[in-house]
Amino acid sequence: MRLYPYRGIRVTVMGLGLFGGGAGAARYFAERGAQVTVTDKRTEQVLQSSIEALNDLPVRFVLGRHDEADFISADIVVVNPGVPDESPYVKRAREAGVRIEREMNLLFKLTPNNPKLGITGSNGKSTTTALLGEMLRLSDPRTLVGGNLGRSLLCDTAHLEPGAPLVLELSSFMLEGMRELQESPHIAVVTNLSPNHLDRHGTLENYYNAKKAILEYQGPDDVAVLNADDPEVSNWGAYTPGRVVWFSLKGEPEGDAAFVDGHQLVVRLGGQEEVVAVRDMLRLPGRHNTANALAAAAAALACGVQPWQVAEALATFGGLPHRLEMVARTARNVAFYNDSIATTPESVMCALDSFHGPITLIAGGSDKGTPFDALGEAVARKVRRLILLGVTAPRIEEAV
Repeated sequence: MRLYPYRGIRVTVMGLGLFGGGAGAARYFAERGAQVTVTDKRTEQVLQSSIEALNDLPVRFVLGRHDEADFISADIVVVNPGVPDESPYVKRAREAGVRIEREMNLLFKLTPNNPKLGITGSNGKSTTTALLGEMLRLSDPRTLVGGNLGRSLLCDTAHLEPGAPLVLELSSFMLEGMRELQESPHIAVVTNLSPNHLDRHGTLENYYNAKKAILEYQGPDDVAVLNADDPEVSNWGAYTPGRVVWFSLKGEPEGDAAFVDGHQLVVRLGGQEEVVAVRDMLRLPGRHNTANALAAAAAALACGVQPWQVAEALATFGGLPHRLEMVARTARNVAFYNDSIATTPESVMCALDSFHGPITLIAGGSDKGTPFDALGEAVARKVRRLILLGVTAPRIEEAV
């Protein structure tokens, strides 16, 4: 019974997705004996990679639609973070008395004895998460990195030792659902904020309120690493009862802080300053990545990582795929960068500011409801050739 605690339990996973969370939840319950149904409105062709990840398990798939019966007859419905609470299928499940669960909430419940470092923001959170994970691994090789970054950690919980750190990228959707737990990470990092996901949240205020959940349930012994340069985040110190560490590219904040002094990256905690890197050491281009490095370094030192371990991670970390990733350079010295993870105007502008010389930009995609005015100005100033595609192409063209 210990091996199969969910034997015979009917579990519906709503939203398989392509980022690992749905597949992780399905695997977690199926390996423990549950009868798992995965349902997603997207087609088998679109979800092929996620489906293949579950080929070794007896999982039932309902794709291209949702069937109400799969929700009201289940014992547990695991809701993907991208599914809004007002979904009629979630509503019917609640009315039927079905237990509603979320992958990240379940992870927190299963790991009460593991310190959690959570990273959120509109831009830079994936890079900061991965970089912080590298720092923590040098200090504690048991460290796991996951969340919105693309890897579910649910199936790791069976073998996870108490005290092993979890470094988690947390989206606004995840944080919105985590309010049910009334629990925040022990160390929380907020990289920056700008309009995003307004197609889901409706208003900028709702989006910001979702993000605040990363701070609101911290305790007095917890730490919040916040961006002093961001007009919104710079006011968020009041939302946590924990200790606040500010990071800045523009100045030297008072108290606990991470900042740039000449060419040096400095972290000051409890009055003691540590030089963790010089700018030339960083392999990641752009000022925005210097800010990411400061945030990660501050969080790592607050967690007890040694300064030399932070320095080593900063000197060796080369970035993540699809994030300002150089993929080719021609004989005529034309460099091609893949920054396809940049799905907000602000992240595209950060990328443009990372380069000097003529730029050809390929841009466009789905519409999140964000304004393109500032991006239009940046493109007009920095870009020589612009190639547009997707739903947002006409709006970007108009802004330019």
